[in-house]
Amino acid sequence: MAGPKEPPKPEQAKPSNDNPTRAEQRRTDWTIIKRLMTNVWPKKDWKTRGTVLFGFLLLVSAKLLNVQVPQLFKWVIDSLNVDITSDSTVWLLAGTLIVGYGAARIGATLSSELLNAVFANIGQRAVRKVARETFEHLLSLDLKFHLSRQTGGLTRAIDRGTKGITFLIQAILFRIAPTALESSLVCGILTYKFGWDFAAITAGAMVLYTWFTVRTTSWRTQFRRDANKADNKAASAAVDSLINYEAVKHFNNEKYEIAQYDKHLSAYEKASVKITTSLAYLNSGQNVIFSSALTLAMFLAAQGVVNGTMTVGDVVMVNQLIFQLSLPLNFLGTIYREMRQNLLDMEVLYKLVEENQAPKDLPDAKPLALQGGSIRFENVAFAYHPDRPIFRNLSFEVPAGKKVAVVGPSGCGKSTIFRLLFRFYNPSFGQIFIDGQDITQVQLESLRKAIGVVPQDTPLFHQDIMHNVRYGRLDATDAEVVEATRKANVHRTIEKLPLGYKTQVGERGLMISGGEKQRLAVARVLLKDPEILFFDEATSALDAHTEHELMRNINSLLLEKARTSIFIAHRLRTVVEADMIIVLKEGEVVEQGTHEELLRAKGLYYSMWQQQASLEAVVAPEEEPDVEVDEAIRLVAAEQAKANGVEVNEPIKLVAEEQAKARGVEFDEAIRLVAEEQVKAKGVGDDGVIEVAGEEQAKANTKQATDNTKQAKDNLKQAKANEKQAKVNEKQANANEQQAKANSQKNEPVAGERE
Repeated sequence: MAGPKEPPKPEQAKPSNDNPTRAEQRRTDWTIIKRLMTNVWPKKDWKTRGTVLFGFLLLVSAKLLNVQVPQLFKWVIDSLNVDITSDSTVWLLAGTLIVGYGAARIGATLSSELLNAVFANIGQRAVRKVARETFEHLLSLDLKFHLSRQTGGLTRAIDRGTKGITFLIQAILFRIAPTALESSLVCGILTYKFGWDFAAITAGAMVLYTWFTVRTTSWRTQFRRDANKADNKAASAAVDSLINYEAVKHFNNEKYEIAQYDKHLSAYEKASVKITTSLAYLNSGQNVIFSSALTLAMFLAAQGVVNGTMTVGDVVMVNQLIFQLSLPLNFLGTIYREMRQNLLDMEVLYKLVEENQAPKDLPDAKPLALQGGSIRFENVAFAYHPDRPIFRNLSFEVPAGKKVAVVGPSGCGKSTIFRLLFRFYNPSFGQIFIDGQDITQVQLESLRKAIGVVPQDTPLFHQDIMHNVRYGRLDATDAEVVEATRKANVHRTIEKLPLGYKTQVGERGLMISGGEKQRLAVARVLLKDPEILFFDEATSALDAHTEHELMRNINSLLLEKARTSIFIAHRLRTVVEADMIIVLKEGEVVEQGTHEELLRAKGLYYSMWQQQASLEAVVAPEEEPDVEVDEAIRLVAAEQAKANGVEVNEPIKLVAEEQAKARGVEFDEAIRLVAEEQVKAKGVGDDGVIEVAGEEQAKANTKQATDNTKQAKDNLKQAKANEKQAKVNEKQANANEQQAKANSQKNEPVAGERE
């Protein structure tokens, strides 16, 4: 067998740079735009490509018609610059030109609007694709990412990023490219009609305008980044407080939470003020540049009229052509500003993909081939943080189809076993096998499909009970869901609810009790019916009776289907029937064996058992007032004796207890004395060791001890009832005796009376 080896490690996230250089920012922006353009011109999608080509045809048509409007307006002015007579009419002088002027404007507007309608489907499809891919990527990331994320800030950033996709596509295709085309046409017309000086003024103004806009907007980018950061923090603080609403109320910390939220809002306010004031500077500079160019062009045109080289219509045409550029140029500033903002927002989406790589299957990975479900940890080392190792050299084996319990002090790594088995994390060293197959060499989906888990913190969706249980197997019928809830001992509780299975459980299941949440989680995993079951403190919120009934159903199911199961428990009495118990301490296996074997070993498990037995004995009077402490001691002593394979002898127990009281010894000593008397009664040697005839006999003895304990309690109640009745009878006898004496005195002869 191959020795242990290090599993493939996921790619490390690149450090995030909150203040990139201009060159880095440009590279990031171009990367985002290139990826986004794949949605506009997708491979082998000729329908989308045809739509894009049709859209560009409409774009060119709109701009050609748009530059004809000033030309037609010039002709209308020149046609009216004649002597007007009584026979003159508008139609004769400029009717056709005016109609053409109106048709050109209408045609340009219709082409632009039709262009928007044609590209609407492409933009929305891009939004859907990017949002779906982002969500899919988030679900595929490892547990480490989701434990460190802030839900509110993440959802806010994703929302802003997806909303910016449509704007970016429209800005690039409908604003930047059309503006460049229109500017080229205007410069060409001015050069052809009026000379290079008009074109030079226009081109120079556009270059200066664009340079000023880009430089100023780049300077303003940091303000937008600061605003986004503050907005994310404010959203995270708000969501955190609302999710933990009960904790806020328990500790009267409403003012603190409001102050934290307001702190982030204050930072957002400051950044927003900078954005607004810098926008005023940007708009003022743009207006000065454009108005200066327009004024200079009008001066040259007026000089042409004075010189006789230009007509009044030419002046109007120059004004209209240049002024017509003001709208796209002004919008260019807005477009560039919004593009910068949306690129920053989309940067979060793409960084999620670049900096957080999801775990991937190996190229030659095969589906998990189950052959019973045996599990083996071999020299496993793992740490959530390098300075705090959880496992150092963990090795154990879970036989196929057996019930195994993992116990130990808090923080010894019991729950981490499941996280490694489920491949939420990879061990830093060592290997984990299922039926002899290294889990890093099999397909992740097949691995997780074979494992069912009931976690400590039960996750429920803000849906009804039927949906939450059916989530274990989405194609299950209503009848199968109900059957699973019966096995989980929660069906009757659901039936008592006003809406039954349609009852909403609230966000994270906050509208139902902890015990009900745990039983719903058990029902869900029973509905999934995987080959390997993992119960992590699955009954910690249940009362003793409900826990007993639920465990009985689970145990019968495990025996019936021969499922491999692992139980993590702090209450040891819930796992006494396990086929094997593994005891962990400081990340290593210190003991393993059956309940009886571990008790006889008198190690860590024995110590934990004795502590819990003592606590249960002390709590017993509160749970059942009619059972006194001494009786509880006798009952536990009887159970301990049965576990050791000896019979319960009440007289010996009573003698042992009286000896314990007389000697002033504690509870554990009383149990020891009982065991000692039983040993003597059985004629065993001085060492007091009673051999148990096999594992099955030990289990039978344990079950018999439980039955005897219950019978002892019933006998005690009956004895008390008999004692009470005896006292009543005694009182009645005393009363009868007094009555007899009274009657006897009454019948005696009076002194001096004759016979």
